Amino acid sequence: MKKLLLLGASGHGKVVADIAHKNNYEEICFLDDRTDIDHCLNFPIIGRIHELSKFPDYDVFVSIGNTAIRKQLLKVCWQQNRTIPTLVHPSAVIGLDVQIGEGSVVMAGSIINPSSRIGKGCIINTGATIDHDNIIQDYTHVSVGSHLCGTVSVGASTWVGAGSCVSNNLSICSNCMIGAGAVVVKNIVEPGTYIGVPARKIINTI
Repeated sequence: MKKLLLLGASGHGKVVADIAHKNNYEEICFLDDRTDIDHCLNFPIIGRIHELSKFPDYDVFVSIGNTAIRKQLLKVCWQQNRTIPTLVHPSAVIGLDVQIGEGSVVMAGSIINPSSRIGKGCIINTGATIDHDNIIQDYTHVSVGSHLCGTVSVGASTWVGAGSCVSNNLSICSNCMIGAGAVVVKNIVEPGTYIGVPARKIINTI
């Protein structure tokens, strides 16, 4: 029996559970630190996240959207030598020569075109498109309805906001936040938050 333990029973956890169900996991359970719920969708919450080691017979997936927490918990899973799947919704389109790292999820309606590389612990969210020869590094979140053109490189732990667009042959460094609807038309080389059309860095004057 394929058994999966999801860490985090949030809205994001619901979507991941649905994808896991469609990936033929026969038993799906959650660990979560909330005390006011005992199920997420119809799947039971069977313990707290720090109790992970008590459930050695399950594959494990971190279903938390927060990048820092996801990164931290994935490291715990690796330290415990747990099996961490890659989850891809059946409606996603995955091209030839695409590599997707463990602990990453590709959601409904997403497209990843040939020869792109998706790192570990990434989220490719609903309806996002990633064209050919992209490199998406570890823990990056490509949000709902965002579009990355060909030969784009995105550094680790970057958040590409909903509905944003990145033009072809560009790179975005690690630890950036690209605001919803932003349009990136030149390389981003400094960590920070970028918004607007074209995307520009927010300068904190306080």
